Amino acid sequence: MSDVQLAFTAEALQAKIGSRTARVGIVGLGYVGLPLAVEFAKAGFEVTGIDVSAAKAERVNAGDSYVGDIASATLRPLVESGKLRATTDFSAVADLDTINICVPTPLRKTKDPDMSFIVSSCQEIARYFHPGTLVILESTTYPGTTDEVVLPMLAQSGLKVGEDFFLCFSPERVDPGNPKFQTLNIPKVVGGVTAACTEMGRLFYAQALQTVVPVSSTQVAEMVKLLENTFRMINIGLANEIALMCDRMGINVWEVIEAAATKPFGFMPFYPGPGLGGHCIPIDPFYLSWKTKQAGIEARFIELAGYINGQMPHFVVDKAQNALNDAGKPVKGSRIHVMGVAYKRDIDDMRESPALDVILLLQKRGATITYSDPHVPVLRLDGLNLEASPEEAAAAADCVIIVTDHSSFDYAGLVERSQLIVDTRNALKGVRSEKIVRL
Repeated sequence: MSDVQLAFTAEALQAKIGSRTARVGIVGLGYVGLPLAVEFAKAGFEVTGIDVSAAKAERVNAGDSYVGDIASATLRPLVESGKLRATTDFSAVADLDTINICVPTPLRKTKDPDMSFIVSSCQEIARYFHPGTLVILESTTYPGTTDEVVLPMLAQSGLKVGEDFFLCFSPERVDPGNPKFQTLNIPKVVGGVTAACTEMGRLFYAQALQTVVPVSSTQVAEMVKLLENTFRMINIGLANEIALMCDRMGINVWEVIEAAATKPFGFMPFYPGPGLGGHCIPIDPFYLSWKTKQAGIEARFIELAGYINGQMPHFVVDKAQNALNDAGKPVKGSRIHVMGVAYKRDIDDMRESPALDVILLLQKRGATITYSDPHVPVLRLDGLNLEASPEEAAAAADCVIIVTDHSSFDYAGLVERSQLIVDTRNALKGVRSEKIVRL
């Protein structure tokens, strides 16, 4: 390809993006990909979502949203107008100008990163790759993934990065259920393999999102995401360790944190809980830990915080068992009702939810488990098949454990009808009762 043709390729892509005639592709239509697809469709782009799940593709094409932050009433008009469609066929890549990769990046049991979803997606993209394409990886991963894993797979086409195709990393920043900050108004960090790649990525996001923050490289962008979530994981670990200390000393940890938070400088409140949940905070820091080990560096803060946070479900179960023992009831054979099984308030996402660990630990100790959660009607877990019960079912339990503090729960009624309550979220703040055992 000549220099004139290469320049034309870059200029043509810029023109398409600037005029919003670029054909946008989103690989992975989950909690990250579907909201992103919706924002670009709302901005006027024609968007094609690609997902290996035929069920997801069918629901998108029917205008039926399965992501809590996207209402079907928002999705349906975009589908009906032809601005958004979904498919399982990667051959659609041949007609796309931009591709965002938003696939899962889980950890193996050994806490090594599982790159299989990224690799398989890039293999499919490479089959239909063509000049004038912008590819942006959004899946959380370790620093170096974009350059070391994605770039070689796309460069096999013989095309040159930064000239006839463009490659960036942009960390997803999704907080499910957050009414204030969503895809549109959360600042978008983007870093490219080359300066031209970064500029192309910046131009692309600027068409649909309110704020774009360009950085100097893909590695910086990858590290940004890990810093954000490691910061939160470690500080929650500290709050949990303080909670363990306060428990031994008979001090109310919630009162301690509330008072400390009155300091107008040098302190940011983080809160203890039954353990970490979600698709980011319990997982992402271990990408950094794994990567630093390759460089001969031990990530001690991450490993220690991970250990402390991982002990919290055990601590919660011990609190419940001790409370039952004090009431003259062994945990074996007791009926325990769990309030909330999603990993955070007012959403249906159960990924890495500490409630799952709490339930399994209680079951192993011989307890009979029921639960209430308005967002999770059915729970299938390691051979355990449960259906959500009405909140009133707590009255029949020997002990109630508040694991997820959904705003719709009737906490006053819960205190009135329950025999014993272990509150892991300070949901009963200000309520005084001998029934309540606080974290």
